[in-house]
Amino acid sequence: MNLPFAEAWKIKMVEPIRKSTRQERENWLKTANYNVFQLNAQEVYIDLLTDSGTGAMSDRQWGAMMVGDESYAGATSFHFMRETIEKITGFKYVVPTHQGRAAENVLFSVLVKAGDYVPGNSHFDTTKGHIESRKAFAIDCTVDDAKDTQKEAPFKGNVDIAKLEKVLAEHNDKIPFVIVTITNNTAGGQPVSMQNLREVRQIADKYNKPVVFDSARFAENAYFIKMREDGYQNKTIKAICREIFSYADCMTMSAKKDAIVNMGGFIATNKQDWYDRAKVVGIVYEGYLTYGGMNGRDMNALAVGLDENTEFDNLETRIKQVEYLAKKLDEYGIPYQRPAGGHAIFVDAPKVLTKVPKEEFPAQTLTVELYLEAGIRGCEIGYLLADRDPVTRENRFGGLDLLRLAIPRRVYTDNHIDVVAAALKNVFDRRETITRGVKIVWEAELMRHFTVKLERL
Repeated sequence: MNLPFAEAWKIKMVEPIRKSTRQERENWLKTANYNVFQLNAQEVYIDLLTDSGTGAMSDRQWGAMMVGDESYAGATSFHFMRETIEKITGFKYVVPTHQGRAAENVLFSVLVKAGDYVPGNSHFDTTKGHIESRKAFAIDCTVDDAKDTQKEAPFKGNVDIAKLEKVLAEHNDKIPFVIVTITNNTAGGQPVSMQNLREVRQIADKYNKPVVFDSARFAENAYFIKMREDGYQNKTIKAICREIFSYADCMTMSAKKDAIVNMGGFIATNKQDWYDRAKVVGIVYEGYLTYGGMNGRDMNALAVGLDENTEFDNLETRIKQVEYLAKKLDEYGIPYQRPAGGHAIFVDAPKVLTKVPKEEFPAQTLTVELYLEAGIRGCEIGYLLADRDPVTRENRFGGLDLLRLAIPRRVYTDNHIDVVAAALKNVFDRRETITRGVKIVWEAELMRHFTVKLERL
């Protein structure tokens, strides 16, 4: 008989978690103003808020941390990290930062100015925030397939080339670069095909525009290319990664995802003029060139994590667990962005809470209900995260409204996933009784979902 699938690692250390009562959760959530970001960690049973910085590092990573070089300048740990990045991506200039949004801040401080247009595929919250905070415009050119959560398509994270060319033709002199997010988080953790990356490069070259990759989950994207795209089945993940980055001029990365570290990020490029400008801003905002907001031990762990997580077995183990949750939801008839993404399941909240109007934020309401049901913390990727239109100040209801269940790497067992699925099924079974959502009582002007205060209706 065929052997069942098993993880590519074994457990060496555990951390206790505690269950809570329904009354405790109701009190905690009320104190948090129905914003799960404001909950304390000890108030959460299974935490699927994010996969960013929440993974379990390997023994090699922990060992590398013990020999980190903490020199202020010229640390061997930086050179180890830089050499690893160049080996995997082909980029030789590296600006370290403390995390991905810091990399965006440094790069966009150099490249983006008021009135610019930055086309891409579903810019995530910090990316859009860094663009709009500079009075520029983030233009979504994602393929329309991504809008239909029930459609099975292998690369729903792709850039629509016709949409992109239209933006390039209309605003050519105001476009500093094209940005592609791999994988496309906002669209449901959906991958971008190699063919699409190649086409983006070609159209960008036609209009003489550079290309930047938001690369937090590039290794997961490479896995999907290997599994779904013709011509890549026999190629290694590292070989696929090298081809991916051959179509970009620059990358930003939150290493808290695919490098499986608790803190760290970077900019990498072969454009020396960009590097020369970015390194000055990096020193101002992050720190000296050879640490940039990270300790030597963090840079060592990042380098080892990048090397390990660009191997097939590690990626397969991680993505199979996401697929496992998807199969459970299929059994229960719960709609999510199909096919299952690389790092999370994105539940289609308006299809679950059909009686909650969009003005009352169905995905945030579902997030609240799941926490109350079992102490499970997810994250709304929808109307709250979309913020208001910077010109009209109206809520942006045009996109998807999803509950993201982001699975930390190497942290939870399938038993935990069974609990998540069962709790969500309980909410799904009583969905007809949930007729009201939440309202905003206070919000920040930008990236409001982190600090918004809500009331239940």
